[in-house]
Amino acid sequence: MMSTMAKRVVLVLALFLAVISIEAGSLARGGSSVSSSTHLHFYFHDKVSKPSPSSVQVMNPVDPSSPSFFGGMRVMDNSLTEGSEPKSRPVGRAQGLYMGSDQAKLGFFQAMNLVLTDGPYNGSVVAVLGRNSPLDDVREMPVIGGTGAFRFARGYAQARTHTIDVATGDAVVEYNIYIQH
Repeated sequence: MMSTMAKRVVLVLALFLAVISIEAGSLARGGSSVSSSTHLHFYFHDKVSKPSPSSVQVMNPVDPSSPSFFGGMRVMDNSLTEGSEPKSRPVGRAQGLYMGSDQAKLGFFQAMNLVLTDGPYNGSVVAVLGRNSPLDDVREMPVIGGTGAFRFARGYAQARTHTIDVATGDAVVEYNIYIQH
């Protein structure tokens, strides 16, 4: 019988393979020609503290005392806002997961859908999948697709930590997303 942790790892791998399969199918159909470029800018609020966290730990790291968080996994439904303050105008949600994937230093495998809920792209989604090294000044992750206005999207996301509360772990991250669609 599989342990709970093994079941979670299998689930994460299945989700990863599903995303890759969808993208491969899109490429096999020929995709579409690039018709426009879009730049999105917003702030991502990763609240891990109680009450009401927007990011919860679902798997513990292999070594809880290790600063690399290797093997740990969090699931998120973080708010995206126009400004850096939590009460700023909401523009969407970042829904997905991140897990410690580097044994030596803090580095995450991150898979997220940026679900846009306001403005001209309301109802559209941008899919981001890649390595996030939160200790780097600027992190770059690939945009691998999207829906709505961002169907067949490709591009990259740049993340820069705006603020972090070391006592709680709560962070605000500035995102610049450059998309061709």
